[in-house]
Amino acid sequence: MILFKKAADINNWLLKSKAAGKKIGFIPTMGALHRGHTSLIDASKHAGSISVCSIFVNPAQFNDAKDFDNYPTTIEKDIDALEKAGCDVLFLPSVSEIYPAGTGNAKTYDLGYLETVLEGKYRPGHFQGVCLVVHRLLTIVPADDLYLGQKDYQQCMVIKKLVELEKLITTIHICPTLRETSGLAMSSRNMRLTAEAREQALKIFESLSYLKNNIKPGDLTGLKQTAVNLLTNAGFKVDYVEIATAGDLDIINHWDGNRKLLAVAAAFLGDVRLIDNMLL
Repeated sequence: MILFKKAADINNWLLKSKAAGKKIGFIPTMGALHRGHTSLIDASKHAGSISVCSIFVNPAQFNDAKDFDNYPTTIEKDIDALEKAGCDVLFLPSVSEIYPAGTGNAKTYDLGYLETVLEGKYRPGHFQGVCLVVHRLLTIVPADDLYLGQKDYQQCMVIKKLVELEKLITTIHICPTLRETSGLAMSSRNMRLTAEAREQALKIFESLSYLKNNIKPGDLTGLKQTAVNLLTNAGFKVDYVEIATAGDLDIINHWDGNRKLLAVAAAFLGDVRLIDNMLL
């Protein structure tokens, strides 16, 4: 695995690879890697691409400075995991390398409805920061294919919107959420949970499963409230449990029995905020 720290160096190397007929598969991450991340590398390798992973904890997407400070950093373990997964290239930039002019006059992206609901509502500015870093990364890494995990469903939709807005020539692949055998969605934030809290965290999966197993056409408000109560009674501080259309995240309270739906949840367990989703 080749490691680059400078944007110009990795860009030059990758452009030469593309000129030689190679495809570039890109997996942007914030580190603290788990099997969900390496499954994205597997998908890229399966496509026969040069697999490029970036590790960069992006300060622009944290609306809570304490959350940024507490984000887990495990760089040596991450490098080992990437080598074992067969990653070809690792980009490990500094903040000044990603934002050489700072973020004071950063571009604003017109994300429309996506920025007003769910994560957009509860983490104001978050998706602008996501777009800022992904746009910058895609100017450095000339990716043919971008691999993302379904666990961050709304973020995937935002990045799709970014690619459309900026007319970027990159194909997005959304790969299934990987889960522990218990059902808990793999997440870097799980590292901050105690063994007891990890058991508690299963209630998010259980609440989404409850929605999936009990949904039927008609009014959904009672069903959603029961799912919220499951989490509240288990000690969570709930931001939301919602049912939305899978195509555009339109939150609905009444289902016609035909539209494809997604259940989404976000809740705090202590000071750790967990999110998950499930196609219904």
